[in-house]
Amino acid sequence: MAIQKILICDDSQTDLMNLKNALQATNCVLITASNGEEAIKKAKSEKPDVIFLDIVMPGMDGYAACRSLRDDPETKHIPVIFVSSKHQKADRVWAQMQGAKDLISKPYESKEITDKLGAL
Repeated sequence: MAIQKILICDDSQTDLMNLKNALQATNCVLITASNGEEAIKKAKSEKPDVIFLDIVMPGMDGYAACRSLRDDPETKHIPVIFVSSKHQKADRVWAQMQGAKDLISKPYESKEITDKLGAL
């Protein structure tokens, strides 16, 4: 899959910047959102090839955003990878039940992010 556009969603500006830095070398177009509702709107308007999504956010959390993306014919084909401080086995299973392709635990190495992209 040729990935050209990536949507990153996190309510923390620091975490958004860390993800942008990790993805800088990909030369992809990087779009950001700071909550679940904004991520859904941008997924529909920008049509990214993949979404990196935080779980714990105010308002609509990542799980709810992922379910909404999965259930919408416009966005259901976009792979979602959670990037979260949640890292228990149950979190990983629940993430996959919501429709996510994977879960990367914070803190992470940049290589983990780019490896997940390469695996898509």
